[in-house]
Parts: sequence; C-alpha cells; structure tokens
Amino acid sequence: MQETISTKLELKDQLTKEQFKKIQTSFTANYHLPLECTGLDGKEVLGLCTLPCNPYYCKLIRNSRIGAARCRQDRLRSMNIALETGQPYISLCHAGIVLVCVPIMDGETPLGGMFFGKCLWERPDELFGTELKKRLRGLRYDFFDLKDAADQLQVVSARKIHEAAEFLYVLLYQTAELDPCVVQWRRQKTQQQASISEVIHETKRVGAEEPYPYEAERELIAKVKIGDRTGAREILNNLLGMILFHSPGDMNVLKARLVELLSVLSRAAAQGGVDINVLLNKNLDYINKVLSIHTQDDLCAWISRALDDFIESVYACQDARKMSQLRPAMEFMEANYNRPITLADIAHESHLSVSRLAHLFREEVGITLIDFLTNVRINAAKRLMLKTEMNCTQVCFEVGYNNQSYFTRTFKQVTGMTPRQFRQANKRK
Repeated sequence: MQETISTKLELKDQLTKEQFKKIQTSFTANYHLPLECTGLDGKEVLGLCTLPCNPYYCKLIRNSRIGAARCRQDRLRSMNIALETGQPYISLCHAGIVLVCVPIMDGETPLGGMFFGKCLWERPDELFGTELKKRLRGLRYDFFDLKDAADQLQVVSARKIHEAAEFLYVLLYQTAELDPCVVQWRRQKTQQQASISEVIHETKRVGAEEPYPYEAERELIAKVKIGDRTGAREILNNLLGMILFHSPGDMNVLKARLVELLSVLSRAAAQGGVDINVLLNKNLDYINKVLSIHTQDDLCAWISRALDDFIESVYACQDARKMSQLRPAMEFMEANYNRPITLADIAHESHLSVSRLAHLFREEVGITLIDFLTNVRINAAKRLMLKTEMNCTQVCFEVGYNNQSYFTRTFKQVTGMTPRQFRQANKRK
C-alpha cells in the first residue's frame, strides 16, 4: 500500500494540478475529450482527472468487480506498452471503445500514463452489439442499457484520434517541463523498428533478389554532408532492413556491416569538413560499442544515434551560410521532382544564380544538381515500378519526365537495366 501512495505522490510532484488544468483546458478546447491520469499501479490520480472523466457507458461496465478489474488491467497494459515504446498507444479496451495512453516519464523515471478516448470510431451497429456480447462474456449487465449508453458515446475518426494523441504528447511534455530525452529515444527506436520491418516485408513481397544496395551508401554520404538528418535516417533504415533481410538473426554479420557503415559515415563526415583525427578517435569508440551490444534492436537504434552524432559533427565545422543555401534547393527538388523543373527554378529557391548554386552544390555535395535530381526521380520510378501496376509511360510522366525514350535511357544508365527489365527482375516469382 505504501508503494502505491508513493507512486501517486511522485506523479503529483512532477505534474501539478495547475499544470494539468492548463493541459486539460487546451486539449478539451481542441478535441472535447476528457483526460485521466493514472499512476504506475493503474489507478486514477485524484486531482489529475477531468470531472467527470468517465462516460455513463464506462460507469455501467465498472459497476461489477470483474468489470472494474478488467478496466484496470487495460490501463496497465496500455501504459506499459506506451512507456516501453515511448509513444502514445491506441487500442480498443475490453469493452470495445477507444482507449489512448500517452506515457508520462521524466528522464529515466516512468511516472504513469495520461489517458483519453472512451469514444467510438463509428456509430454502433448490429455487429457492434454482437462483438460487445463476446467481449463482455463473464460480466453481469443489462445489454439494452449498455447499448443505449454506447449510442451516447462520442464518435471520433481514427485520424482525429491519432492527431489528438500527437497533440497531447507535445502539450504534456512542454507544459509539465518533463525531460523527454528517454521517451523520445524509445519512440525513435520503435519507429525505426517499424521502418526496418516495412523494408523487410516489402522486399519479401516483391521477391527481390538484388544484392545489398551499395549505391544507397552514396546517397547516405550526400545526406550526411549537407546535414539532412531526416533523409539520412531514412536511407540508413533502408540499409539496415536490407542487411537484416539478407542475414536474418546473424549478429556477427550485422556487427560487421555496421562497422562498414561507420566507415561510410566517417567518410561522409570527413568530406563534410570534420577533422580526420577526431573521426579516428570516434571510430575506435564506436567499434568497441558495436562489439559490446548484444541485441539486434539495440544495435540498430545505436547506429541511428551514431548517425546523429556524425551529422552534429558536420554541423559544428561547416560553413552554416553555405549549407543554409543548399538545403532549400534539395528540399525543392525532393518535393517537386514529379513535375518539369529547371535549374533556374531550383536556384530561385536558394536565392542564388544558377552558376553559383551549381558550383556550390558540386563543391559541398560532390555531385551535380542534375545528378541529384535524376537520382531522386529514378528512385521514385523504382518504387512505382515495384509497388504499382503503372506502365512505363505512366511512370515516366509521374516522376517528372516528358519523353519516354529519354526516361528509359536515363533509368538504364542509373540502374543498369530498363524499367521493364527492372520490374521483371524484381517481380514475385
């Protein structure tokens, strides 16, 4: 009992009633849903809940001892998953309604969960009634009273629920002034695992037999050199997915490939201007770190953090003015590759002349503007060839080319095969 009391006090110490009121006011003004905080024991924390925080439907469910126990178990399960993954967890509770938990942590210390939802994705129908009877097996209740109560619940679309979860996540950590470092790292790790799993699944789906994509390392170098954290992380996750696809469960191979990736990142940072002696010292520490980690997920998460460290090193030594001029050009090409654009259009985004931008781009990134745009377009074309049934002509126009012969010739120069050959070589056998 003493442990439960101290847990609640710890949460109250870190999230005051005044802070909760600010969060509640802002959240309910945007989403009109009540909030409920629970400690690590799964019980509500007095003073940190909207009054009333439970609709009549929930009160009917909780009228029985078994129903109340199931509700508490739902909260504990949702909260543990949210704390473990570092991100909001959205689920249907045992009674069939939406339940969302935003994890509350201060640094390494888990404090509890902030819940909302207690609504439906869509209006109840006959199927809802049938599912409800299955879900509530073992409970005593009046079905018609419960059905009437369900009809009174708010209906909120799945998209709106996800939007509300992200809004509350940011609002909570900003208002309560909690240290989000650990929870953000866990969230990044979870998202990375999902991204890598998607790469592996897609590779299996199309039956790809192509070898490890070494050309992607060149793109990774370019992203690191200009400090594009988001783009570099996406390419890194694709590379990790391919490594794990070709050598599933083999930690020795994974560690060897990560050491190779560290060399690629070091080369990119060196080309970005980082002192070579600094990089040699970093690499020694990094290799020792790779050897000391013993799980696949932790290795992947760690290399992602190492990537951030390399990019920070590049930021620290680069001419910020030059990079601020190049970034808009790259972002413009990545956002507009699917339509005809000229060098003048790209230069306009950077407020430079075409000749100055071309010189600066080649000097800093190591490839020409045209080569960069071509790579963006051909990568998009490869995705369309594998994931859609579009013919070559449709793909050609979809990625910004207006001449099919030129598109086919360019595609072959970059990939070594025509679009049709590429699809044939990678289609499901």
